[in-house]
Amino acid sequence: MADPRTTKLADILVNYSTKVQPGDWVRIMADIPAMPLVNELYKLILKAGGLPSASFVPDQLTETYLVHANDEQLQWLTPDAQMVIEKVDVLLSVQAPENTRALSGIDPKRQQMQQLARKEWLEVYRKRSASGDLRWNITNFPCLALAQDADMSLSDYEDFIYKATFADQDDPVAVWKNIHTEQQKKVDWLAGKKTFQIKGKYADISMSIDGRGFINSSGDKNMPSGEVYTSPVEDSVNGWVEFTYPAIRLGREVEGVRLVFKDGKVIKATAEKNEAYLLEVLNTDEGASYLGELGIGTNFGIDRFTKSILYDEKIGGSFHLALGSGFAQIGGKNKSTVHWDLICDARKDTEMLVDGELFYKNGKFQI
Repeated sequence: MADPRTTKLADILVNYSTKVQPGDWVRIMADIPAMPLVNELYKLILKAGGLPSASFVPDQLTETYLVHANDEQLQWLTPDAQMVIEKVDVLLSVQAPENTRALSGIDPKRQQMQQLARKEWLEVYRKRSASGDLRWNITNFPCLALAQDADMSLSDYEDFIYKATFADQDDPVAVWKNIHTEQQKKVDWLAGKKTFQIKGKYADISMSIDGRGFINSSGDKNMPSGEVYTSPVEDSVNGWVEFTYPAIRLGREVEGVRLVFKDGKVIKATAEKNEAYLLEVLNTDEGASYLGELGIGTNFGIDRFTKSILYDEKIGGSFHLALGSGFAQIGGKNKSTVHWDLICDARKDTEMLVDGELFYKNGKFQI
């Protein structure tokens, strides 16, 4: 019998986050340990009148492909995956890796080659998402690998996951709707503003938000969610930032990242651990060294760093900056195959000023 919280999480994803309708093709992409949630998703998709299908790719096969494929094979775009990106109505990604470091030994250049070959896919995906033609959501299912990364037992990690998604509540959807209402007040206040500054112990950075909208992220694209974010004007970012949490991407952990920006571009990048990888990512393409996102985490149910970006970028009292692609639906113009979120604690000695007015201080909104 499924954990009732798993069934509630499936209900949130199907009936709130993606609002599955009769006749919708719903594709689930999942790791094998996520099977209990996938099974509950199937039941609820069918009940909603949707048409579910699923694909599973073990970590071992991904590693094998990246190790043994030649250059031509690395750049091959599989016809079935291309059809999913072009035709699917709802895309659900359920992450439950067996080994979160399975790709840490792969040459970054090989990963970049594969990503660049998928640039065309990403453009289709982003356009369909921005227009609302494609609804999607990413979530985690509690598994041993994620629990170990978070320094928790599996049972403690299960409690953490269901608390952060509110699947442990009597009416999770009502909670998410309330969060949407509260966050919308911030988004409405930010409408029409022009400048954004972050000042404090870990940052002294400014950027333009003139003509850019903010998105109220309350569970439709990520579960859990809890953030407001925008794409800053690409050539406007100036200053520096030191990220207090490790930045994790494709199995690699980069610690002590410090970035310096001038006229939007990273002109200096250092790290205490895996600096060479940081520099490789910044050189992936022209857009990788510009910002695509400024976000503020608002989910205080996420009370610790877990090494899962889906959760960590939402930490209540934090902000994050993403290198790479921006969001066209709110005016973002930066294009890149990279979108890498780096996170900074903002609960102490941190102020955010919007058009010179105090907007946020030490983890709390001031408006």
